[in-house]
Amino acid sequence: MTSTTDNEGGGGKPGGGGGIGAFLKGHLREYGMLLALFAIMLFFQVVTDGTLMRPVNLTNLFLQNSYIIIMALGMLLVIVAGHIDLSVGSVVAFVGGLAAVMSVHWGWPTWMVVPVCLIAGIVIGAAQGYWIAYWKIPSFIVTLAGMLVFRGLTLWLLEGQSVGPFPPSFQQLSTGFVGDVFTEGRPNWTAALLGAAGAAAIVWMAARARGRRVRYGIEDEPLGFFLAKNGLVAAAIVYVAWLLATYRGLPNVLMTMAVLICAYTFLMNSTVVGRRIYAVGGNYKAAKLSGINAERLTFLTFCNMGMLAALAGLIFAARLNTATPKAGVSFELDVIAAVFIGGASMSGGVGKIIGAVVGAFIMGVMNNGMSLLGVGIDYQQVIKGLVLLSAVIFDVYNRNKAG
Repeated sequence: MTSTTDNEGGGGKPGGGGGIGAFLKGHLREYGMLLALFAIMLFFQVVTDGTLMRPVNLTNLFLQNSYIIIMALGMLLVIVAGHIDLSVGSVVAFVGGLAAVMSVHWGWPTWMVVPVCLIAGIVIGAAQGYWIAYWKIPSFIVTLAGMLVFRGLTLWLLEGQSVGPFPPSFQQLSTGFVGDVFTEGRPNWTAALLGAAGAAAIVWMAARARGRRVRYGIEDEPLGFFLAKNGLVAAAIVYVAWLLATYRGLPNVLMTMAVLICAYTFLMNSTVVGRRIYAVGGNYKAAKLSGINAERLTFLTFCNMGMLAALAGLIFAARLNTATPKAGVSFELDVIAAVFIGGASMSGGVGKIIGAVVGAFIMGVMNNGMSLLGVGIDYQQVIKGLVLLSAVIFDVYNRNKAG
């Protein structure tokens, strides 16, 4: 059974023994993708003559990948629990179509449309999770059926046509920005201060978690590496926030993503529910014997996935300012690829929220960078496929080596 200690970065030599090199070797999965993201960004920053990190392109990068990152959070829970969800792209299209019908055809206000659509996503997730959790039908089959069903329902709902535009209040879900409370001009000091506050909060939480591990004698991360890692992360957040502040500030969707990432990181790392999800994916029978209600946890992970897919559908529709039957095509592949690239295991029980986010950003930066270079969509698909295959091979190699 895969222990939660291993999942959360523990399991090494207590007290920081072995030095930085030994620590990195034991945590190659965790930090390898982060280094890969840095290398990919540096490469595209150089070959695009600095275009990648320009404020306007950074804003587009966040807007273009927000719905993938949001769904990757839910998909991580599903994959850690030992399952898969192939229906998320179709759910995105269906919920976007539902929002368009309610907003454009029926004239409902945004404050009513959003909760109804989120509830619809939960119901969809529950409908699929019921068969998977309680009838033990493979998730691949159930969600493949869901992919076809909700794609067909989207065509029926929209009558095969695009519906839009949305009212301005709905568009703010994706295209809105956090206003500056200090001044009307640039830079947006509210964005800069929020970035600095976020960086300080991350460092404080990391230090608090490290102190707790030290007290229990399970800390294996060298102090120098801890300080350097968190210093670089904080500096990167402040730098990106400043770049965004010189343009239009922080997009609303970026704030939504930040809140969700923090919430799901806390859920998976610091709660009983999170540890039980890891246990169910690591060894289902052992989890059942230990008293964990594995069926209910599986059911809830799919309800959660449905809700996040619905939220992604709302954001995607708001960004396009229209709902189309072709929305969400191949999104499920991008989301699943992001989670696997971020270090999740195909066999379940292993994976981190931050890894899924890093994997999503790797996919997003590659898409953005190749588009800036004029690389054709055919070559982009080939390259992304090879990156995914490499990540899975890396996972299998590490598991065989550890075994």
